[in-house]
Amino acid sequence: MKTLTVTALLCAVMALTTAAALSEVTEEPDALEKPGEGEHQVVERSTYCPGRWRLINGRCFLYVPRVRNWAQAERNCQSMGANLASVHRADEYHGIQRMIQDITHRHPRTWIGGSDSAVEGVWLWSDGTPFRFSYWCGGGPDNWRGEQHCLEINYGGGKCWDDLTCYAQLGSVCAKNI
Repeated sequence: MKTLTVTALLCAVMALTTAAALSEVTEEPDALEKPGEGEHQVVERSTYCPGRWRLINGRCFLYVPRVRNWAQAERNCQSMGANLASVHRADEYHGIQRMIQDITHRHPRTWIGGSDSAVEGVWLWSDGTPFRFSYWCGGGPDNWRGEQHCLEINYGGGKCWDDLTCYAQLGSVCAKNI
């Protein structure tokens, strides 16, 4: 009976902690600072993107802190009319990183929409756009143990891209066209 009580209390504490963390994420972000002279600002608030979505280079992006495996994260994005994010330029990648940092105050490892699960070494975006830009960490992707087919960002000290087993549990970034 004591074990059941302790388990119930532990579950309640975990639920309250998760709810508190998510309530912080669901708050509308403050207006972003205006870029300095000569700077290019890629993260914008806009009426084109609903709620917590952020406009970056003409598309709407959303950071989803709830951890899921890659397929579950993609399915979650699809339920919102989006896909896991494809990234097409360095400034877009850095805009996504700033969005995540604004929300979490750190750089957590996070899923985006790249995968080579169909053919090893042939990376594709889940939204079907061409995979022409990458920000791989040195030596990556390496398909360690033949099991790494999904793309995570903010890996290691360089906050770069790495391939990872698709069943790992990470937050994610969704993207959709305006």
